[in-house]
Amino acid sequence: MPSRQLTPVRRRVVAAVLGLGVVAVVVLLVGVYAVPVLRPPGPRPAFQLPVACGEKWQVGTYPGHDDFDIDLFPDKGQAWGRPVLAAAAGTVVEAGISGTLGGRTPQNPDGPRGTSGGYWVKIDHGGKWETLYLHMLEPPSVRRGQRVEQGDQIGKVGSTGKSGAPHLHHEQLRAGEKVETHFAGAPSGITTDDREYSVTLTSRNCAGAASRATAGKRNAGEKSGPVG
Repeated sequence: MPSRQLTPVRRRVVAAVLGLGVVAVVVLLVGVYAVPVLRPPGPRPAFQLPVACGEKWQVGTYPGHDDFDIDLFPDKGQAWGRPVLAAAAGTVVEAGISGTLGGRTPQNPDGPRGTSGGYWVKIDHGGKWETLYLHMLEPPSVRRGQRVEQGDQIGKVGSTGKSGAPHLHHEQLRAGEKVETHFAGAPSGITTDDREYSVTLTSRNCAGAASRATAGKRNAGEKSGPVG
């Protein structure tokens, strides 16, 4: 049988249909990939200090630390091994080692420094908000992809990575950019690293199991001390 030839009109119709198909695919891809990127950040989550309920911590910075970065040191007692808690509910997107660990431990606090953040965790809270937790003592107690609630323990305070003493380094990010940290709805006041500055804050991170246990001991009249 002779092959059927498309008339010029039919060829134009087929080309138009194929063109519409390509346009539809492009629109779909734009909707899937571009729209979430262009969408503005959502409201700030109700972040709390990432440490045990009721404890007082020194929140501060120093020259060269980088704007908006904060370090947390307990107001009393040792920092080694204290629980690090999720500042808000979210999904763990990173949990492991950043840089090198170094050799600073409770048994050898003056050991060699490592590089970068050491044992660390990054949590996605939705609405383009994320938090970082650095220099933890040991491998995080959460894994990538895990859902955490506010107050859940994600690790312990340590001095891994580029750290001179046991503490918790914390950052809050909006759309990938660092912003001033807020806790319990109030700004920390740390917006630059042009001078050494610190403020004492009391944790209201009382939702998780670790915080409830600490609060229970305090209510029973026991002194709160370092963990681990």
